[in-house]
Amino acid sequence: MKDLKNNIEPALSLNPAARTSSTNGAAVDLQGYESALVIVHCGAITDGTHTPSVEHSDASGSGYVAVPAADLIGSLAACSQNAIQSVSYIGAKRYIRVVMTVAGATTGAVTEAMVARGHERHKGGVAV
Repeated sequence: MKDLKNNIEPALSLNPAARTSSTNGAAVDLQGYESALVIVHCGAITDGTHTPSVEHSDASGSGYVAVPAADLIGSLAACSQNAIQSVSYIGAKRYIRVVMTVAGATTGAVTEAMVARGHERHKGGVAV
């Protein structure tokens, strides 16, 4: 087995929460990393459709647009109960965030999303 803990840096984009409306996750800064894996966890779903997507931007607070399929390895679909989905981001923008689009929900679903950043360019000030 190989060590993964010391080779990735996780960042939370969507805090775990029961969602009844669409929400934009927090920006995740990819500067200094060569790879990013977006992980979406859908827990209990009581109603509605909950569909995750990824947006990217050159600035942390503005200019977000949907990531084109060519900049993702894999795809995200509407949530299934107690399921995990993931996609790799291979685009060139500095920031990404997860968006959860919710339709037809009154009590909603518990969802969360994180980004595992990897292939760090410099570890402890030393180029790798």
